[in-house]
Amino acid sequence: FTRNPDYQFPERRLRQLVEEAAGPEATDFLDATRLATALIGDSIATNLFVLGYAWQKGLVPVSEAALMQAIELNAVAVENNKRAFRWGRAAAHDPAAVEAAAAPRHETRSHHLSRSFEELVERRVAFLTDYQSARYARRYRRLVERAREAEAARAPGLSGFATAVARYYFKLLAYKDEYEVARLYSDPTFRDAVDDQFEGDFKLQVHLAPPLLPGRDRDSGQPKKRAFGPWVFTAFRWLAKFKVLRGTPLDPFGHTADRRRERHLIDDYQALIDELIAGLGHDNHALAVELAAIPERIRGYGHVKAAHLADAKAREAELLAAWRDPETARTAAE
Repeated sequence: FTRNPDYQFPERRLRQLVEEAAGPEATDFLDATRLATALIGDSIATNLFVLGYAWQKGLVPVSEAALMQAIELNAVAVENNKRAFRWGRAAAHDPAAVEAAAAPRHETRSHHLSRSFEELVERRVAFLTDYQSARYARRYRRLVERAREAEAARAPGLSGFATAVARYYFKLLAYKDEYEVARLYSDPTFRDAVDDQFEGDFKLQVHLAPPLLPGRDRDSGQPKKRAFGPWVFTAFRWLAKFKVLRGTPLDPFGHTADRRRERHLIDDYQALIDELIAGLGHDNHALAVELAAIPERIRGYGHVKAAHLADAKAREAELLAAWRDPETARTAAE
C-alpha cells in the first residue's frame, strides 16, 4: 500500500473489508498463528489449525477420515498436524477453553511492535549486548545514528532510510551461529515455553547438523542432522559462555564458509551504507531505502541462504548501478 517500511494496514479497516465482502454472519476472526504456536509449539501448525476450525464449521466438504489419511500419506509431522487439526476443531466449538489452554503459565517477554524509532533501536541494542557485548551493540548504534543524522540533514521530511538501516544492519549482525543457538537454548525462557506446551514426564531431543562433525546427507549432500539427548543442554550452557570467541582467530567455527560469508556480509553492508550516506538526497532517497533493505531478501540457512543471497546480490547490483549512474538508469528505463 505504501513504500514506507513502517506502515501497517490498519487491522480494523482490514476486518471491515473482509466483513463487507463475506458478510458479518459468515466471518470469524481468530489469532490462529498465536494459538497454534502456543498449543503445538510451531507456527507451521497454523494451516492445520485453521483447516480444523473450518471443518468444524462445516465449510470443508471432505470427511475427517480422508483428511487424517492425507496427513498420514504426507508423512511430515503427522502427530503434530493431527493435533493442530483437533485443536482447530475445538477452537470452533469452545474458543474460550482453547484460549485458556493456550495461555502461558509463565511471564514471557513482550513481543509488541516497536512504537517509535528510538524503541526499535534500543531493543536491538539490548539484544546485541546479550548476543555478543556492549561494544558490539555500540558498533550497531553508531552506524544507525549516522544514517538518522544524514537522513534528517539531507532529506528533511522523508523517512524510512534510517529505519531500514536499523532493521537490516541488526539482521546481519545477529546471525544465528553455534554460539547463538547455544545461548537461546540456555535461556530460561526456552524451558518455560516448553513447560507451557507439555505436561507430565517428557524428554527433549535437539536435531542439529554441527559443521565440525563429519557426514553428509545422502540425498541433499548437506551436513547430516543428528539427534542429541538432554545432555546437550549442559553443553549449550558451556558453549554459550564462549561467544567472546565469535569472529576472532580462536573461533573454532569461524573458519567455515558460512561464518566467513556472514562476516563479509556485515562488512559489505557497512560499506554500502557509507556510500548511501555520502550521496543521500531527496531525489535518491527511495532508492537508498530499497538498497538499505536488501538484507530482507537473505533468508534461511546453509544452501537455502546461499540461494537467497545470490538473488539479493543480483538485485543490489542493479540498484547500485542506478545509484551510481542515475542518468544511464533513467535512459534504460525509458
